[in-house]
Amino acid sequence: MQDSLMVTGIVLKALPVGEYDKVLTILTQERGKISAFARNARKMNNPLMAAANLFCFGHFRLYAGKNAYTIAEAQISQYFDELHKEPEAACYGMYFLEVADYYTRENNEEQEMLKLVYQSLRALSHPKFSNEFVRAVFECKAMAVNGEFPGVLPQMQVSDIVRYTIGFIAESSVEKLYSFTIPEDALLELEKICELYCERIWNHSFKSLSILQNFTVEKQN
Repeated sequence: MQDSLMVTGIVLKALPVGEYDKVLTILTQERGKISAFARNARKMNNPLMAAANLFCFGHFRLYAGKNAYTIAEAQISQYFDELHKEPEAACYGMYFLEVADYYTRENNEEQEMLKLVYQSLRALSHPKFSNEFVRAVFECKAMAVNGEFPGVLPQMQVSDIVRYTIGFIAESSVEKLYSFTIPEDALLELEKICELYCERIWNHSFKSLSILQNFTVEKQN
């Protein structure tokens, strides 16, 4: 009998395959980013139907195949239902998933990125934090986790509160990352710095950002 593997992870992508299947990209604690087939996940009442969707976090029992895994069962502890009810927040969440997909690799140590995505989705679901604040914190920390966060560049004119905030984001544990808030003017300053960082370091086009830009235009109008 083929041995199974139990992993803890979050679904980054969920794409239809064939008539009833899905192929998932899952960021796992144990194996980094993996691909896994969810057989018959698009059939009504299939046990994997609810688990084979974006944002689903929990335990997945897998069987290893030649090029991908197959999901035998899933025990989902967090669906992030709040995001599905708020289109704008869902777009921010999908952006976080895209960034994690961009950064991570199979069989790499990706535990910190997994924790960052999970905690950031929780923060998006909390009324205490604005979507813009969570995005700025997530972007800075994602770069720091990947060893690319440069800190405050010498030519920048940065207020003391934002300088402290940047240092805190870079150095704090992911578990303590969303333990603070900042005034609106400081957030606008932090957002500008994050935009500069992303242009210089990532230089990558994320599909979810174009959708977010449409939300921004609608809010301004």
